[in-house]
Amino acid sequence: MGMLDFKFIKDNVNLVKDNIKKRNVRVDVDLVAELYGKRNALQQQIDSLRQLRNENAQKMKTKLAPEQREKLIREGKDFKEKIAQAEDEYKDIQTRLLEEASRIPNMTHPEVPLGNDDSFNREIKRWGDIPYFDFKRKDHLELGKDLDLIDFESAQDVVGQKFYYLKNQAVILELALISYALDILQNQGFIPFITPDLAREEIAAGLGFNPRGEESNIYTLEGTGMCLIGTAEITLGGYYAKRILDAQKLPVKLAGFSHCFRREAGAAGQYSKGLYRVHQFSKLEMFIICLPEDSEKLHDYMLELEEKIYQGLEIPYRVVDVCTGDLGNQAYRKYDIEAWMPGRGENGEWGEITSASNCTDFQARRLQIRTKHGGENIFVHMLNGTAIAVPRTLIALLENFQTKEGEIKIPKNLIPYTGFAEIKQH
Repeated sequence: MGMLDFKFIKDNVNLVKDNIKKRNVRVDVDLVAELYGKRNALQQQIDSLRQLRNENAQKMKTKLAPEQREKLIREGKDFKEKIAQAEDEYKDIQTRLLEEASRIPNMTHPEVPLGNDDSFNREIKRWGDIPYFDFKRKDHLELGKDLDLIDFESAQDVVGQKFYYLKNQAVILELALISYALDILQNQGFIPFITPDLAREEIAAGLGFNPRGEESNIYTLEGTGMCLIGTAEITLGGYYAKRILDAQKLPVKLAGFSHCFRREAGAAGQYSKGLYRVHQFSKLEMFIICLPEDSEKLHDYMLELEEKIYQGLEIPYRVVDVCTGDLGNQAYRKYDIEAWMPGRGENGEWGEITSASNCTDFQARRLQIRTKHGGENIFVHMLNGTAIAVPRTLIALLENFQTKEGEIKIPKNLIPYTGFAEIKQH
């Protein structure tokens, strides 16, 4: 997973423990500090043994009596065995250290609201008017079926639950939404990417996505060391792994289109129905790499761009500051935009449609992404945010723009990309 600095953990055990408590996770911080100390002691021991072995080798090059040479040969073998033993022990401790430390979440912005789940998220603002319907409104499943836009039943026969076919104008809508958002981001200097839909497991882990275990939300491809990505954040971050970036060229702003695959293990209930939680979907993701002192400002900028995209689509929304228990391991702070979804619940409800996260150097540390700044190599800060996640945006569009006749009006800013202003019955 992503990672905090080991020395920071060891020097700030109580601070890290307090942060873990706020995040509502269980990790043995004392064990991490202990393993870090053991690892460092072993490294010193290995360095000392190597120095003695080198000194022994230098002595072997001099003129020696036979018994002296025999003695040095025995000592050389002894050093070799001790080094090998210490290196094996070092590898074991390093593996345990990485495993335990990766469970420790990022530190938390002091203004993040405290709480165990999304009910503690703090609303920051609202935009747009919640629509009033003087007719019996439909949810996106009814609309999708009536207008022949979405087919879950055929997808279930072909591949299984929580997969779907998009058809007819819904196909054009997906492509239009991506093009619309990509134009906005390119005008802001974002570099467009279409990324692979696969990544090595170690890259996914470096970004903070656990590719293994019951709690994993990722599909792994057995025997390949690869997994299907849950977001282009994985492939965009991995693109810069083990690089030292030019500080003069920061921030780097990327817009990555990919398919996303999620197991959605344990996701159920009425709020997960239809397109809201699916196993595969298309998404345009924003990703920014920057100097540490710029990340908070760029986090606000990323949220502004998300708002610009959804205001342009005329979708009512609210912004929430995500609470400590709902941040996930990577984020220092996260803002969600929740769109109004009239077909959600009995009377309509807010549903998450974007997230924007400042992950500070948590991911960069594991991926070894640095920049030379102030005369030294430092870890960069990395941020990610949703530009368009197609299925949930389709929910909001279909449900908010439905008419009494069961048709869908297209927001005016999207019409140049769709080529049609409404979706009618076939």
